[in-house]
Amino acid sequence: MSSHSIAPALRLIAVVAASVVLVPAQAAGDKQRGEEKSQICAACHGADGNSPTPAFPRIAGQHPDYLLQALFDYKAGKRKNPIMAAQVEALSKQDMSDLAAWFGAQQGLYVKR
Repeated sequence: MSSHSIAPALRLIAVVAASVVLVPAQAAGDKQRGEEKSQICAACHGADGNSPTPAFPRIAGQHPDYLLQALFDYKAGKRKNPIMAAQVEALSKQDMSDLAAWFGAQQGLYVKR
């Protein structure tokens, strides 16, 4: 096999691998459904994601992909927090996508877009 035929194959493998890694972060969320589902989150993070206390992170205005990945990581046990682990346990991928869309669309303390 020549080096000319290997290069396209390696590019294809790289594209496929990247798409598999990025699939969870690309799920489309519904902001309106996210708002409805966010009521339980409000106890710690505030109704719009602007936590009233420094004990809990402000998640308003974060990039939705970041929020979604964080939720996936809590659910998978990659992020360790017993409170968040319990909160995401029953959430579906769509639930998490909706929540990420809602909180990502809120005005945060610092918003750079």
